[in-house]
Parts: sequence; C-alpha cells; structure tokens
Amino acid sequence: MRRTRPRDIETPRSTRLFTATLRRLAAALDAGRPFAIRIAGARVRIPASARVTIEHERTRDAEEVEFQLTWTPRRAIH
Repeated sequence: MRRTRPRDIETPRSTRLFTATLRRLAAALDAGRPFAIRIAGARVRIPASARVTIEHERTRDAEEVEFQLTWTPRRAIH
C-alpha cells in the first residue's frame, strides 16, 4: 500500500486564476464529475462525492472564509 505524507499548504493565486478555478470546480460539481487541480506541484483529484462545507473564522485581527471539500482517499485493496 502506498503511504501518503501529511500536507498543509496554502498557495497564493491571482484573483483571475482563483475565479477561473472556482468556475471549473463549480462546473464539475454541477455535473457530478470529479475535479482535478495541481497544488504546489502535486495533482489532487477530488471525487464527485466530496463533502462541501464553508467555514468562517474570526479573530480580533482578521477574518477568514474557507470553501472546503473533504473526502476519504481510496486505499489500495490487496
């Protein structure tokens, strides 16, 4: 079984690239298709069954909104 390493990366994007990515993601979700994206050199495949949530965080100094897609990776079966 292939082992995956933990990863937590934030990748800055221009507004233009970010909105184009959101449009591709929205089209895939609407069509019930998986979505693929490259983040910091790694290809990530998000299944159509991914759970979608929106998170809002607030502190004294900042606010943050995260659009999250969560799924359980498929494991190799031997």
